[in-house]
Amino acid sequence: MIAGVMAVVLLLAVAAYACGGGTDYGAGFWDLTAGGAERGERPRRLIDHAMAPVWEVNNVWLIFVLVIMWTGFPVFFQQVFVTMWLPLALAAVGTVLRGAGFALRKPVRRLAGRRLYGAMFAVASLLTPFFLGAAAGGVASGRVTSTTTASTDAWANPTSLLFGLLAIAATASLGAVSLAADARRFAAPDLDAYFRRRALGALAALAVLAVITLVVTHGDAPHVWHGLTHGVGLFFVVVAAVGTAATGWLLTRPSGAWSRVTAVGTVASAILAWGMAQRPYLVPTSLTVAEGAGAHTTLRWLGLVTLVAVVIIVPAVALLYWLDTHGELEGLTDADLRSAGTGDEG
Repeated sequence: MIAGVMAVVLLLAVAAYACGGGTDYGAGFWDLTAGGAERGERPRRLIDHAMAPVWEVNNVWLIFVLVIMWTGFPVFFQQVFVTMWLPLALAAVGTVLRGAGFALRKPVRRLAGRRLYGAMFAVASLLTPFFLGAAAGGVASGRVTSTTTASTDAWANPTSLLFGLLAIAATASLGAVSLAADARRFAAPDLDAYFRRRALGALAALAVLAVITLVVTHGDAPHVWHGLTHGVGLFFVVVAAVGTAATGWLLTRPSGAWSRVTAVGTVASAILAWGMAQRPYLVPTSLTVAEGAGAHTTLRWLGLVTLVAVVIIVPAVALLYWLDTHGELEGLTDADLRSAGTGDEG
């Protein structure tokens, strides 16, 4: 019982990181594709202002994932990190380089230095979610077992590659939707339109990739495919599909209100659909939740510590998100947005 509860908590932590950290990765994706120094300056200014208050806080959810996985499910942790050490190591390096690039590119005075750190931030924002998604795809397709050694096939297979591309598309859509909302808050209608168009494109790519993934998993990850097309997994798939359609519709409305909420709901539902589809396994079909869990006493204490952490941290993070999205933190002035020209209209 306690193992099942902690497995659900682990899944919720993964969903929280996908939505919170994913928004930041998506902002980095659009930083990468914003164009040259002159053309991309205004979108990048908005990205800097939007990310600055929350980008470090979003990594709290990653800490939750690692602690719960390591302490509560040590067998699962060992199998994943032995088999997937390369993509996970690349994702870890990407996380560090991405943070360093974002933190250092603004105070650097020389243009060459800003370009170097900006490229570091943007490229890492693309590669990190891909490798995390590829590792998740290896788990979903059952390629992480006690007898599996680290190999390219464990994470460079059809399901893994599609999970990686899904991660990029999902983070890109979250980032664009959030940046469009920030542009409206800062009264920059041209940037609102700029990021709305990109959000719609990312949502379309996400929908297409989701359909392709569902087809591929039929043969490559049959247990997960069955879970996604039946029961609770199917319910969350439907919720994700409705959320995608709702987000697209809201992005076409003048106000765009609630699009951020539906975008987050879409990605969270997709993560929950994957988790529910794997039941009762941590690794289909070789490692169940009970088999991968730690000692009962350890799980009880982990549950208590997690509860205390949630009571302390979640309200604080929720307050930070509220202050940020309601403009109560450092604002972006008209001069910040207009000093560099009109930006990209396409």
